[in-house]
Amino acid sequence: MTAADTPLDNPSRTFGRAWEDIRNGFRQRDLWGHLGWQDIKQRYRRSVIGPLWITLSMAVTAVGLGLLYSQLLGAPIGTFLPYLTVGFIVWQYILGCVTEGTETFIANEGLIKHLPAPLSVYALRTVWRLTLMMAHNLLVYAIILVIFFGDLTTPGYMISTPGQPQTGLDWTVVLAIPAFFVLAINGVWVALLFGVISTRYRDIPQVIGALINLAFFGTPIVWTPDLLTRFGGGDWRHLIAELNPFYHFIQILRAPLIGNTQSWHHWAVVGVVTIVGWFLALVAMRNYRARVPYWV
Repeated sequence: MTAADTPLDNPSRTFGRAWEDIRNGFRQRDLWGHLGWQDIKQRYRRSVIGPLWITLSMAVTAVGLGLLYSQLLGAPIGTFLPYLTVGFIVWQYILGCVTEGTETFIANEGLIKHLPAPLSVYALRTVWRLTLMMAHNLLVYAIILVIFFGDLTTPGYMISTPGQPQTGLDWTVVLAIPAFFVLAINGVWVALLFGVISTRYRDIPQVIGALINLAFFGTPIVWTPDLLTRFGGGDWRHLIAELNPFYHFIQILRAPLIGNTQSWHHWAVVGVVTIVGWFLALVAMRNYRARVPYWV
């Protein structure tokens, strides 16, 4: 272990100081809110339709994949397209938190060295920017919902045939609000933890980028878990989905938005991941928070 890897032995290396950094970061919402909005404006500066390109890009991708895979899997388009669209919207948010989270501190090198602000501000900036992008993408969901409202509100509808009957859209749609809040809270610890690690080890973003592409195909986004047992082989095939944490994060938000049957074990898995993730982020902030300005 080199000197650069060794945590600084000083009074600031405490969980209290790490938590104070995070707490102060949340309090400076005007700062990270402004920075996140400026990121969106800067990305689409001088564009004719501006941030609506986010919505258009999502619409083209979701409709294209939905039409293709509904035919390949023999699924009814009226229920499969909303399933894929919402899954893809949530996946894009998770993908951004992971991949852009690894660049959180590296991308903010100039501000970190010259602006006396908590490190958590830059993680919150990343998550807020992705939240704004997701808000644009939800316009696609709203349009899909209007078009296929009748299909999604039919009790017992199926996403794939044969498949598990779903309850249909009802009052449980309000569960999407706490689900998104939980998703965003997890995005913050992901940005903090992987941001600190990637600042020290610059190969981490490339490694995560390669693995996350594989995770996309292993997560029920363009396919349903019902397909795992359609051709036989026993219930063990469901482990492909159940052992994938991304599936549970997607499902807590997708299920209420399209009227899927609620399964509370998804919330249990997400809860465990949230607790463990925040603990690891606090450990990283406690040990290496003071090193980040030197590493960048």
